[in-house]
Amino acid sequence: MLKTIPLSQARKGMYVHKFCGSWIDHPFWGRRLLIEDDDQLRQIRSSRIKELVIDLTRGVDVLDDRPLVDAARVTADVERFLQPDPPATQASEARGGCSLEDELGRARRIVSSGKGAVVAMFADVRMGRAVSGEGLAELIEDMSNSIARNPHALISVARIKHKDEYTYMHSVAVAALMVALARRKGLPEDEVRLAGLAGLLHDLGKAMMPEAVLNKPGKLTEAEFAIMRTHPLEGYKLLQEWEGIPEEVLDVCLHHHEKLDGTGYPEKLQAGQISLLARMGAICDVYDAITSNRPYKPGWDPAESLRQMASWKHHFDPELFRLFVHMLGIYPVGSLVRLSDEHLAVVVEQGRDSLTRPRLSVFYSIRLRQGIPVRSLDLAAPGVTVEILGRESPSNWGLTNLEKLWLNT
Repeated sequence: MLKTIPLSQARKGMYVHKFCGSWIDHPFWGRRLLIEDDDQLRQIRSSRIKELVIDLTRGVDVLDDRPLVDAARVTADVERFLQPDPPATQASEARGGCSLEDELGRARRIVSSGKGAVVAMFADVRMGRAVSGEGLAELIEDMSNSIARNPHALISVARIKHKDEYTYMHSVAVAALMVALARRKGLPEDEVRLAGLAGLLHDLGKAMMPEAVLNKPGKLTEAEFAIMRTHPLEGYKLLQEWEGIPEEVLDVCLHHHEKLDGTGYPEKLQAGQISLLARMGAICDVYDAITSNRPYKPGWDPAESLRQMASWKHHFDPELFRLFVHMLGIYPVGSLVRLSDEHLAVVVEQGRDSLTRPRLSVFYSIRLRQGIPVRSLDLAAPGVTVEILGRESPSNWGLTNLEKLWLNT
C-alpha cells in the first residue's frame, strides 16, 4: 500500500517508494530506500523535497497523535504505585492458578452473556418497559469465579470492543475491572459481587440520553456535554425503581464521576464524601473509556493510559490506583511492544513478580521487516536479557488481528 506524506512526517522504519521531486533535490542515488538510522533521516529532512511516497507493506506508517510510551517513562511516572501489595492481597491472588489460555474460552462466553444482558436492559429502558434484572446475580458470580481463576483473561477479552458497541461493552468491561479490583483489594465475596453489579449498572442512565448525542461521531458541544452529565442522576432514578437494588450500587451509579478534589459531578463531592466502591468505579470507568476506540477518537494505548491517569493529581484514590496498576500490569495482555533485540511482540500474560517483564509472543523482525515464526518469550525467565523498549501502535506497522496471538482463535 502506497501513501504520500509531507516531509515532516518522515521517521525511521519507513520504506521510501519515491521521493517527490527531482533527483537533484535529495542526496540519495536511488529513489527507493529504507530509512534505517538518524543520519539518513536527517539528510532527508534537510533536502529540498516536500513529500515522500512510502510503502506500508515494507515499512512503518506515520506516527498517530498519541505519544510513544517507553518503559522507563511509564515506570517513572507510576513508580509511587509500585510498592509491594499487602499480604492479604498477595494471598488472594495466589489462590488463582488457571492459565490465561485455559480461561479464555469461559471469559468469551461470560462477556457475550454480559453484552446481551446490557443490550436488553437498555432496550427495556428506551421502550418504557419494566427492566428485568433476572440473571444478573449469576452473571456477576461467573465474573467473580473467572477473575479468581485468572485475573487477566476476562479483563482482556472485555477490553476488545467495536466502536458501535462501546456503550454496551463498556458496562461489561467496567464490571470485570470492578470485580478484579475488589478481589485485589481483598474485599469479602459479597462486596466483590456488589462491585461487579455496580460496574454493570453504573451507566444505565445513558439509555435515557438522546441517541444523537450518545452516538455522535464527533466532539460534543458544551450543551451536549451538559446533557451527558445528567446520566448518573438519570441512572440513579431508574435504579431506585428496581426492587432490592443495594444502596452501594445506587451510590456508584450516582457518584462514579466524582473526583477527590471536588471538581467532579453531579454533586462535587470531595475525598472523604466518596464511598469506596464509587472511588473504585471512577478508576475503572475512566480506564476503560480512554483505552476504547470511540466513534470520534481512537483509544489510547493501555500503558499511556496508566501514565496519564497517574499524572492527574487529586483525581483518583492513590491507594486504589496503586492496586489497579498492580492488578492490570503496565503492559496489559494484548499490548504490542518493541523489544531491545529489534523484534515486535504481543503481551500474552503478566509477569507474577514484575510489571515490566511479562510473557510475550514474538512474531515480527524489525530488521527484516517481515513476520517470523511465533515464539514464546518470558522476560522474567532466568538469563533473559531482552527488554521492552516501549509500546507500538499496530496501525503504524499495518498489523491487524493481533488478538489471534493470545486469544487462541
